[in-house]
Amino acid sequence: MRWDNLRLAATEQPVAAGASAPSLLARGAVTRTFDTPGFAGLTFYEIHARSVLNRVPPASRMAFRWTVNPYRGCSHACRYCFARGTHAYLDLDTGRDFDTQIVVKVNVAERLRAELAAPRWRGEHVAMGTNVDPYQRAEGRYRLMPGVLAALRDARNPFSVLTKGSLIVRDLDLLASAAEVTQVGVALSVGFVDDELWRLVEPGTPHPRRRLEACAALGERGIPTGVLMAPILPYLTDSPAALSRAVEQIAQAGASSVTPLVLHLRPGAREWYLAWLAEHHPALVGPYRRLYGSGAYAPRAYRDRIATQVRELAERARIGAGMPRPVRRLAGSAARSGGAAEPSTPATSAGPGCRDEQLALPGFGG
Repeated sequence: MRWDNLRLAATEQPVAAGASAPSLLARGAVTRTFDTPGFAGLTFYEIHARSVLNRVPPASRMAFRWTVNPYRGCSHACRYCFARGTHAYLDLDTGRDFDTQIVVKVNVAERLRAELAAPRWRGEHVAMGTNVDPYQRAEGRYRLMPGVLAALRDARNPFSVLTKGSLIVRDLDLLASAAEVTQVGVALSVGFVDDELWRLVEPGTPHPRRRLEACAALGERGIPTGVLMAPILPYLTDSPAALSRAVEQIAQAGASSVTPLVLHLRPGAREWYLAWLAEHHPALVGPYRRLYGSGAYAPRAYRDRIATQVRELAERARIGAGMPRPVRRLAGSAARSGGAAEPSTPATSAGPGCRDEQLALPGFGG
């Protein structure tokens, strides 16, 4: 989406506090910084959005048509985040600025209620967390999601939430009450469980263990919660041992499903991630360039091989056993013993605990 619809109307009086806002947010943006240690180095631009229900482009690979994003930019600071390119619309860079310059749509709940009540709205599925995380650090201060969830619940509108934020457990009561009146899908994103790599590549996120604890807490409240095993990082987290450790801990958390998703490198994220790789794993820069070429996606054969391995691990761990859901075809290849894959033979359909890649998650409009 373009950013003009996030400005206040010309007749409204802009409010300013602190530093100057970026040029595209100059009108009506309130700029704030906070002294508390958890918010050090972050700048928040509080804006009043004209609309908050965003239509997904028809060419998108996503299985849903509508999203709500209370924030733009994300303090999770994941080096690989595919949403980094969206910050270029604000005349901000897709690296450090994306991590520290956060747009906050302070009227998101109010606007969402109005848009859900509009005669033209047909009650379609609404996805959250598929661009930037709605439960990032800012949510602890701004508390936008309770109003968003309440609006969707009161409209009996189906929705889903994908997050790396353990803060979602704060809203358990709201999620549970919504699940009584509409379809609610929840997924936690946990791509790997390596402590050292987590500190380097996802420095602003809760520990993977805390995310899996959130998954367990949601399940205990009767909200089946899947895990998006994403991203799987070639040459770093794709070995059979690394995949097995992750799936084992996902199973222990009681996840209703696990969905593997191999790293993709879109413009904006690609440059930032490869710069990180050059600093911390320089020997892998060449293999990455060969694996990805000039595109965003690893070869299909590689992705199929990873999907097959995770499917087999999920079946052995009985993830999702006893939870009926549609079975989707999953092209795959036989598991190999090494790290990165060679092309191999397509194979079988997905078992109950492993969904196909590209956000084919329970409740995500698919």
